[in-house]
Amino acid sequence: MTEPARPSPTAALAASASRAPLTFDRGHTDDLMTFLAASPTPYHAVATAAERLEKAGFRQVAETDAWDGTKGGKYVLRGGAIIAWYVPEGATPHTPFRIVGAHTDSPNLRVKPLPDTGAHGWRQVAVEIYGGPLLNSWLDRDLGLAGRLTLRDGSTRLVDVDRPLLRVPQLAIHLDRTVTADGLKLDKQRHMQPVWGLGHDVRDGDLIAFLEETAGVPAGEVTGWDLMTHSVEPPAYLGRDRELLAGPRMDNLLSVHAGTAALAAVASSSSQPASIPVLAAFDHEENGSQSDTGADGPLLGTVLERSVYARGGSYEDRARAFAGTICLSSDTGHAVHPNYAERHDPTHHPRVNGGPILKVNVNNRYATDGSGRAEFTAACEAADVPFQSFVSNNSMPCGTTIGPITAARHGIRTVDIGVAILSMHSVRELCGADDPFLLANALTAFLER
Repeated sequence: MTEPARPSPTAALAASASRAPLTFDRGHTDDLMTFLAASPTPYHAVATAAERLEKAGFRQVAETDAWDGTKGGKYVLRGGAIIAWYVPEGATPHTPFRIVGAHTDSPNLRVKPLPDTGAHGWRQVAVEIYGGPLLNSWLDRDLGLAGRLTLRDGSTRLVDVDRPLLRVPQLAIHLDRTVTADGLKLDKQRHMQPVWGLGHDVRDGDLIAFLEETAGVPAGEVTGWDLMTHSVEPPAYLGRDRELLAGPRMDNLLSVHAGTAALAAVASSSSQPASIPVLAAFDHEENGSQSDTGADGPLLGTVLERSVYARGGSYEDRARAFAGTICLSSDTGHAVHPNYAERHDPTHHPRVNGGPILKVNVNNRYATDGSGRAEFTAACEAADVPFQSFVSNNSMPCGTTIGPITAARHGIRTVDIGVAILSMHSVRELCGADDPFLLANALTAFLER
């Protein structure tokens, strides 16, 4: 049976601005699957987001150029980060910002500077471990290779080998009988190097030469690279009633996608927002955010300040704008696990398809306080979106996000939220199929306010 035509995610979200009772739109989740598949690396993710914003009327501005303060949507790309904002009609130099923050990176295996290696007739690729992946989830997976190539003239080229190219083979149980009793133990250096072919002679430069040919780059032109592996298995609905979504990099491209759709929807709405809506998607959250494209770097503050000054503002205007600014730091969180419920707080059990979660930690691993909760509550009520609360079990350490970093670095009131998932940091994560659309509607209402 042919399915009925679905509205685009941006159109669906723009229509939701009228605040009619919310009806779940599976088209948004379909589009998330497309976004995930098109974004195997942070560099691809920001390029995909930028392409969508361009269709909504945004234009790229270079950091090296002088900026103007004209009305409309603009964005800056730097590596694996994107900052996009929309200046509405009548915005003043001290108009505050409303920011959706997220991150573009995910734990994975990344190619070393000397990638060509091998032993015993196997050709392998030397990799480092990025972030904190569940290593066992990378075993016996068909892996592609993608990232950014830098050429001799300083230009960059994206490359994506989206087919089975690499594999990290697991040791057979016959050669390690202790694994059933003691559990799987993996050495990050010895056990995680993928194979990609056969041959006794390891030739330096083979991998890069292969990628030059794949990307259509002349031989010998690539002098730098930022490459990483990804599972080539596409996202898919799961379950008897397809109420679940399984896919890669949902931590945290789910939030990047929702934030992009929400910003485009607000910019396309007939009613102008009272604040300046912003999407800030950073790289390197999984290893501490300390880079020129991370949340602990100056990128966001610089962009916001330049926006103020481009509209004729002074330092006083900048201070007034920042004082009235609020950020929703959107990142995935933990849904209650049916097999490990004791690992969760006994009175806080976020469930998939129960709406976005509000993250709280009194030791400031999350930035949410009571006033932030009220702000998020108002956005969810305006969007007719249910939400849940998350806190960690007191006996276990709590993770963190870009939220506290954003609050401390820029003096911006920040609230930590997200979508509850299972299998976080696995090569393939699991969420409720309804939750991405619910999050996007809540973000749209927040940016409109």
